Amino acid sequence: MSLSIGIVGLPNVGKSTLFNAMLKSELAEAANFAFTTIDPNIGIVDVPDDRLEHLKEVENSKQIVNATVRFVDIAGLIEGAHKGEGLGNKFLSHIREVDAIAMVVRIFKNDDVMHVSSNPSPRNDIETIITELILSDTDTLNKRLSAIQKDVRSGDKLATKKTVAYQKVLETFEKSRPAIEASLSEEEADLLKEANFLTLKPFLYVFNVSEENATSDPQEIIERFDLEDLVKTEEVAVICAKTESELNNLMESDRQEYLSDLGLEEPGLNRLIRSAYTTLGLISFFTAGEMEARAWEIKKGSKAPQAAGAIHGDFEHKFIKAEVVSYQDFITLGGWKGSKEAGKVRLEGKDYVVNEADVIYFHHGK
Repeated sequence: MSLSIGIVGLPNVGKSTLFNAMLKSELAEAANFAFTTIDPNIGIVDVPDDRLEHLKEVENSKQIVNATVRFVDIAGLIEGAHKGEGLGNKFLSHIREVDAIAMVVRIFKNDDVMHVSSNPSPRNDIETIITELILSDTDTLNKRLSAIQKDVRSGDKLATKKTVAYQKVLETFEKSRPAIEASLSEEEADLLKEANFLTLKPFLYVFNVSEENATSDPQEIIERFDLEDLVKTEEVAVICAKTESELNNLMESDRQEYLSDLGLEEPGLNRLIRSAYTTLGLISFFTAGEMEARAWEIKKGSKAPQAAGAIHGDFEHKFIKAEVVSYQDFITLGGWKGSKEAGKVRLEGKDYVVNEADVIYFHHGK
């Protein structure tokens, strides 16, 4: 899949530090001044998935291949970005190119790391970003509405439907809320794709906390900083960028001890990457055999031919059928052989909607 999630936030909230930690590199420059990132940095990150090791074991596969997420580290935003302040125009154009938004919010206090506001607070930071995105979208919306008014007056039914949908979004903007919270039908949301609204993209909130708060529950942070009316999504990740960066500098044998000392079972980045994957609306299906055990990323709701196309474009058009077994049955019964003997392998056709963790073998024409 070519879907991507953009890492956004005010300057110096830890975006580039998180990005580098995910890639285990210094691809993005991180420094104590605004606009360190100008051109977006792009990285492909493996999605952690323990299930692959079990698949490899039952099929004696030579290697495992994870599903991936494409992250884009975008320049920091400041108030007035919709008018071109700071790197506003570049910032907004780069967000327009991604499929979902991971908003990094600074929770930690550190006088040595500057903040663009003299009175920093998570609430103010979130409101600033949402407001700038809404103002940019409002400008887009007004232009779109103006462009179709002639068609509406002539009785064009499609233009009339679009107008109704745009009005719903406008009413949401007037309440200072993003377009994704507008009560749009599936048809209306599809009609508005042409506008490519920034705030119609799915949101993931990333709370960048201090080391001592690395194990904090997201809901506790939301309540502590009075964010209930702003953060209206289940996708919230709590992470300490400083800790994740330090983990990369440790030997593998020392990492688990360090995590245990912090009260963590796994790196926070694992949770963040999985949350990003979910925010993009992706699920994984598996293929397993002698050569490899592999996770493939597809959009939730994809049918079998589309899943086959994720492996190779020709497979979608030449799809014949799919042998499908659930992951749990596959592991419990010892792979393909045991699953077939137990009658757990199903033959599915073109209308089959792939489920999370299906193990699949595709049949296709030449």
